This record gives sequence, C-alpha cells and structure tokens, in this order.
Amino acid sequence: MVEKEYTNRLINEKSPYLLQHAHNPVDWYPWSEEAFQKAKDENKLVFLSIGYSTCHWCHVMEKESFENEYVAREMNDLFVCIKVDREERPDIDSAYMTVSQMMTGTGGWPLNIIMTPEKVPVFALTYIPRESRRGMVGIIDLTRQLKELWTQGKEEIERRAEDVLNNLKRVTQSRKGKVVNQETLDNIISQLKRSYDREYGGFGNAPKFPSPHNLMFLMRAYRKSGDAELLQMVKKTLVSMRMGGIYDHIGYGFHRYSTDAGWFLPHFEKMLYDQAFHLMAYTEAYQATGDKLFKDVVYETVSFIEREMTSPDGPFYSAIDADSENEEGKFYTWRAAEILQTLGKEDAEIFMSVYNCDLSGNYIEEATGRSTGKNILFLNETLENEANRLGLSVEDLNQILDRSREKLFEQRLKRTRPHLDDKVLTDINGLMIAALSKAHRAFGEEQFLAAAEKSAEFVLNRMYKDGKLLHRYRDGEAGINGYLDDYAFFTFGLLELFESTMNVKYLETAKTLSDTLDKLFKDDAEGGFFGYPSDGEVLPVRMKEGHDGAIPSGNSVQMLNLIRIGTILSDLSMKDRADEVANAFASDIERGAMYHCFMGIGIMQSMGTNYLVRIGDKHPQSEKTLQYLWQSFQPFSEILLVKKEKQDLLRIIGEPEEGDPYGKMLVCIENSCLPPAQDLEQLKKLIDD
Repeated sequence: MVEKEYTNRLINEKSPYLLQHAHNPVDWYPWSEEAFQKAKDENKLVFLSIGYSTCHWCHVMEKESFENEYVAREMNDLFVCIKVDREERPDIDSAYMTVSQMMTGTGGWPLNIIMTPEKVPVFALTYIPRESRRGMVGIIDLTRQLKELWTQGKEEIERRAEDVLNNLKRVTQSRKGKVVNQETLDNIISQLKRSYDREYGGFGNAPKFPSPHNLMFLMRAYRKSGDAELLQMVKKTLVSMRMGGIYDHIGYGFHRYSTDAGWFLPHFEKMLYDQAFHLMAYTEAYQATGDKLFKDVVYETVSFIEREMTSPDGPFYSAIDADSENEEGKFYTWRAAEILQTLGKEDAEIFMSVYNCDLSGNYIEEATGRSTGKNILFLNETLENEANRLGLSVEDLNQILDRSREKLFEQRLKRTRPHLDDKVLTDINGLMIAALSKAHRAFGEEQFLAAAEKSAEFVLNRMYKDGKLLHRYRDGEAGINGYLDDYAFFTFGLLELFESTMNVKYLETAKTLSDTLDKLFKDDAEGGFFGYPSDGEVLPVRMKEGHDGAIPSGNSVQMLNLIRIGTILSDLSMKDRADEVANAFASDIERGAMYHCFMGIGIMQSMGTNYLVRIGDKHPQSEKTLQYLWQSFQPFSEILLVKKEKQDLLRIIGEPEEGDPYGKMLVCIENSCLPPAQDLEQLKKLIDD
C-alpha cells in the first residue's frame, strides 16, 4: 500500500466524500466547533466547500486545486478550510445554497462559501478553476484578493456579512395565506402546460431534469378532471426518457439529468432518489394506461438497484459516480470498434442502427464541439418501427437486441467501475421503500415487497434509537440526528409498506414518527416544518422549505402523510394539520406554483374525497377486488385488507357498526361508511370520481 504524503482530519470521518479529500494538502476540517474556534483564535476567514462523492465538478475542482500544493499553501494561510458532504448535512447545504442563489442567482455543487468565524457568509461561488479564465475568478486570484481585503478592510467584510445575513433572513421568511383551493391547482396545471416541451416531453429547456413528481401530480389531476392532455404529457415524457441517453440501455437505471433538451446527453451519475421517483412515476403510469413499456422500465430499474445499489444487509446505497478513470461517462459510452468486436458484424450493424451509433461517435464534447469518438446509446423509434425498417419481425429483433445487450453488459463489467457511495441514508431509503411497495401492489411481485421490508427493518433496527431517527449509516455505525426529510420520507415508505403487508407495526410507527416530527420540527408561529430539529445545531438561518427540488420537500411529503394517516385512522384533525402545512407556504406557491407539484398532490387530496376501502378477506370477491384496486390507478383511496388472522388492525381502524368485518367490502368517507358493496362493480361505482 502506497503511503500518502498528506493526511488531514477528514481521515476520521465516515462520509465517502470527506474521505475522498482526506489526503489533500489542503488542511481540511470537518464541520465542527473546533474549526470555527480555530478561525476565531487565529483571526481567519472560513472557506466552506460543500459537495458529494459522486459530483463530477467536485472531482474536477479537487484535482485542479485541492490536490495542488501551491493552492493548498495559499488556502491554509488565509482560511480555516471546512469540507461538508451535502448528503450528510442537508441543513448546512440548504442554508448556504440559499445564500448562493440569493447572492449570485444560481447554485450547484461544489458550493464554496467564504464566511466569517461566526458562520456568516460573505461570498458564494460554485466551481472555481485554479487560475482565472473566461471571466471566472480562479482560486489563486480569489485567495490573494481576499487576503488583501481581510487584512486591510476587515470592517468592510464584516459589514457585508451583516447585510448578507439580514437579506438571508428576509428572503427565507414565509408568508401564510390560503392555498388549499382550486385556484392553486389550476395555477400549477397552467404553468406546467406552458413549460411543457411538446417535442421531447419534460419541462423547460436544457439542461432538462426528469422531475417525476411533476408527472405524478399530472396523473392525479387527469384522474380528477379527465383532461386527456395531462395524461398525454406524462406518457410523452416517460417514453422519451426511456428512449433517450438519460436511460442506461445496457445496465438499466436513470442518469441524473440531460444536458440537452432531447434527453440525449446525460450527466452520468446515478442517484438512488432519482431511481425511487422514476419507479413511482412509471408504476403509476402503468396503472393509469396499462402500457407494457412502463412495466418493463420498472422491472429493469429494480434489477439495476438490486444488482448495484443494495447492501447485503438490505438497505440501499446512495449514488454511483459519473466518472471513472477521471473521465465522465467513460463506463457508459461505446466506441464503434468495441461494439463490432463484441457482437460480430451482423448483430453489431443491427444494434448500432437501432441505438443510433456512429462509426466516428455521436458523443460531442460540450467544451470543444469535437467528437469524443464514443457513442451514447439512444432510441429514435419504437422497436415495432425499427423492425419494419430493418425487415425483421419484432420477435427476431428483440432476440438480437437482448443477446447484444447481454454481451455488451459482460464486456462493460471488464471496465473500471465508477465509485459507489455506499452510505445508507434514512430519507432516501424511505423513498425506495415507498417505490418498491407501490410496484409490488401494481405488479404482484413478491421480490419487490421483500426488498422494501428488508430495508425498512434495517432502518428500524439500526437507525431508530430512543424514539428518534438517525440520518446516516456506514461502516457499522449509525449517526447524525434525523432531519425533516428522514422523518417525512421514511413515514411515507412505512405507509406504502403497511398497505402492501397490513402489518400494523408499520402504521403505528408511521403515526409515532409523525407525532415526533411535530414536536421536533414544527414552526408553531408560522406553520410548516423546519428542516432540522429544535434540538439541532444552530445555523445562521433555520430553513423551512416547501418547494420541489430534485426531489419533493419534506414539508410536501409530510402534508400527504398527514392526510393519509388521517384517512386510515378516520381522524379529521390530521387533515386540518395538513392544510396548515400548505398554507404556511402561500407566498412561495403564489410566486412559483409549478415548483410545488408534490404539495399540489397534497392540496388535491385535501380538497377532494379520500376513500378508505376496507375489504374483508372472507368476502367471496375479496381477492378479485384487491387485485383490481392494486393494479389500477387509485391515488385517492387507502385500501385495507382486513384479515381474520390479523385482528390487531381493527383495534386501530375500528370495527363496523354491525355485521362481520371480514365478510364485508366497505367504502368509508371521513367518519362514516357507505352501505356495503356486494361485488367489485358496485365498489367501483362508489370510488369513481
């Protein structure tokens, strides 16, 4: 083993991202009081750098600057340098990302903040090159300029810090109002329609992010309104993504986002949270349309997750890097010669024609406009159309493509694999538990349910201590007190798992976690929930967010959790609590309705009728009815199978006023149940919106 020349304090951390920087000559500290005390004692500014282990531009900046001895000397002389893994400390990331967006109008990772020893930000930058170029200040020039400012104009920097802090507090204030109304939903729908890309699907221009939670909102809006355009927007987007380069056609799963509008050129990292929400969107789209393509995507994506992102203990890992051998996308792209050599001339010509491969490569480097000589696989046409074009039957074409993909997959395994971030996060595992539980009900696949349960039990046994959730597990150790997203997303997962298993433990734990969330995170003055708990570390601002980012906010997911728990328990007060969450973000929703799609799902459910469907397992049509309800798109119904051998469920949801609870099919609305349905057709009419 080669001895490293430098080792800093990050060597003692659990985060893969921090460990990546443990041998930089930069004298990194983890976020700690020790670091800020050193800055105070030595009268130094703080250089805070935030990123994550699978971030391409974080790798670029490390190689250019943080591994450079001269840069390190300059930084160590002026700053106390702190590294933060945004996935371990979302509270820190959220606060300082808001600073970046406020000061520069943009954000991203790596996020670099210059701050005072009192944690008050002064300057915000994302990627910083080593030397100044093309209007971008380099880190060497930046350090020199700041050194002069700090030594000769410290009072000016402190005044600037005070102004930044005051502005930060102002922009993060939310204004209450009333948004649980049809006007809010109409605004979300109209903004999505205006932003929709009719050529390629999705929303906005390049770079294009998948945003499957937008599609989940649209499917529910379609279910309520019958507006066929909304469902068409969903189908177009999902099909286009599956055909595009953003989808890994060899090993399956979705890359982070597309740098172009047409889903061709991805940023190649694979995030667990993306897979979870894609699974939910494709599952629901299958339920709403019956399109087999959507089912295939679910099975393919789950196979990827099981193979590459699942711990032997059951939980799911966080992410897979974009880079290998210091090159983004090297693991996923193909030279024509390699395809020809692997497949043989006949199959290779068909495969390359279908997947749009060029002999000279179709992957053009953004910076230079030159071909890399490599190909990104993507589809232009359905397989039916391709078969017709090539004069083959669909069956024969499928056989050729299947064996070609298998050979290329085996060939790809010989390459250097991208880095796997193997930390386990409670919040993202909650999303995957929810996704797998939904897919289990839609497709009847027991393997999906087994994986969801195994993850849930791991979190409950290893990351749930003394009534509180912990955020991160790695190397046999759980740590970091849970954040809002941990409680909200894991509760979401438990509710989906409960409906797949009827295991009362999952429902009771979901209710307990919601009550704990209320105590630790609620903003009693203005409503909604803060991102970190009341007993957490005090930061310059305590963020409270309701908008969607790459994934929905903890507030929006918890709003939906409250409505669902209230429906199952026939507790109308929980709906009122849910409405308070949405109304707390009235000013934000008015400014950008379409960025609150998941909260829009909660608003839709709060305004409409939520059904509690109780199916007694002794009813002659119970199995047929349950199968129909699980396989069809029923977003406004909580479906319970009341089993005689699991009588503890009745202890929680209550027994019907008369008759055998196991021989009835009941539809309940709020606190009252309709007359029993005699068969499936009658029950359908009761829940038909």
